[in-house]
Amino acid sequence: MSDVADRTSARPTASPGRAQRDLTSGPIATTLLAFALPTLGSNILQSLNGSINTIWVGRFLGEGAVAATANANTIMFLMFAAVFGFGMAATILIGQSIGRRDVESARRAFGASIGLVMGGAVVIAALGWIFSPDILTSLSTPPSVQPLALAYLRVIFLGLPATMLLVLLGMALRGVGDSVTPLWFTALSVLLDSGLNPVFIRGWFGMPEMGIAGSAVATLIAVHVASLGLLAYIYKRDLPIRLRGAELGYLIPSAALARTILLKGLPMGAQMLVVSVAALTMTGLVNRYGVDTTAAYGISMQLWGYIQMPALAVGAAVSSMAAQNIGAGQWERVDRITVAGLVFSAALTTTMVIAIIAFDRPVMLLFLGGESAALPIARHIQVLASWNFIIFGMTMVLFSTVRANGAVWAPLTMLFIAMYPVRLGFALAFQPALGADALWWSFPLGSVANFVMAAGYYRFGGWRRQRLAVPSVEANEQSQNPAEPGGRLHPAG
Repeated sequence: MSDVADRTSARPTASPGRAQRDLTSGPIATTLLAFALPTLGSNILQSLNGSINTIWVGRFLGEGAVAATANANTIMFLMFAAVFGFGMAATILIGQSIGRRDVESARRAFGASIGLVMGGAVVIAALGWIFSPDILTSLSTPPSVQPLALAYLRVIFLGLPATMLLVLLGMALRGVGDSVTPLWFTALSVLLDSGLNPVFIRGWFGMPEMGIAGSAVATLIAVHVASLGLLAYIYKRDLPIRLRGAELGYLIPSAALARTILLKGLPMGAQMLVVSVAALTMTGLVNRYGVDTTAAYGISMQLWGYIQMPALAVGAAVSSMAAQNIGAGQWERVDRITVAGLVFSAALTTTMVIAIIAFDRPVMLLFLGGESAALPIARHIQVLASWNFIIFGMTMVLFSTVRANGAVWAPLTMLFIAMYPVRLGFALAFQPALGADALWWSFPLGSVANFVMAAGYYRFGGWRRQRLAVPSVEANEQSQNPAEPGGRLHPAG
């Protein structure tokens, strides 16, 4: 397909074998819900996968192994965050390009994200393998847990590039309006991972008995099969983000496009880093209360993964819909998308919180025996902290909308304030008086502060005046001429 044909192609619509949606027309509420549901399904599968793996580890290897995976998974989220922001920036560019019916620019943004993120993922994986012992030590990981955590973490690091590829492909497909295809390949990854876990942990069917490292090996195999399978599917179905021939040169981004992705991606990645470092700090504080409290916190995080699923799915849908509509210049529709997102997020998350608290004991018994000392601690954590995710979900919707127009510094600043001076500041200041309860109460306090700031910025901030677009080829040529300004952002609508 020629560039001219790509730039003037009709708006993407659903067709046989393709689940693309035009997100710039039609009823907002039903479109948002229909787009969010497959993403919610993906989130459910991912959380279910983590829970099943934790069940295998807990049942076969005990509380110490559960605590080890909790520490290692927090570290992986930190490593993941270091390159994730670039993928988010590219996805927004893809969505706005699709909203303008500019498929060629969407492919340029996709190629640039693959080139930048995969390069970063390889470097981080190598460094993570080398420095895993130092990272675990800095977290105050209990000595009895460190050998298990190290064995698990190092294998998980090997899978980081494939994990990032799978996430990037899914994000890009959602940017062009397809939230169904990523669901199927997430399901493939989950089936393989959860099915292979006991095989490698216990050495079934002639496989070596690898203990906790076997759980990581199962994840390593599953993510490689799923990511490479999704890549092959994209080419077989000739989906809009595929790169062929000269388009493969987009994997090496132009200077102007790389600058745009970096300037927007770094703050978005930093938002995840802020959350990750706060989580690491919180894990270090929790570790000081012993293995039982650490295991209880690990189980609580498993349940929180389920509570967050609707909010994350709605936020992803809002981001994709807002980006396409901003690209099309339909600002009144952007506001309606945000309101619908707030309503859906609050309603769905409230339902999840009530269900988790009502049935927390039977669910927790899947992870730990009925006599485990960690069980009552985990139930206590749920009662004090779980409801904060209702506010968290509404904040995610507001952030998703403003980020869809390239406003990234204000959300970063607000998140930093909520995580550190508010959440961690409260936890540290009130630990002498409240003990571990200060840690659990800090979660809702931080979420409320973040929501108040986000709502004020959405209503009164200048995020609507920003414009974000894939820089044209001409802009890149200008960026290489010292006499001309380069990499400027072009109007989006």
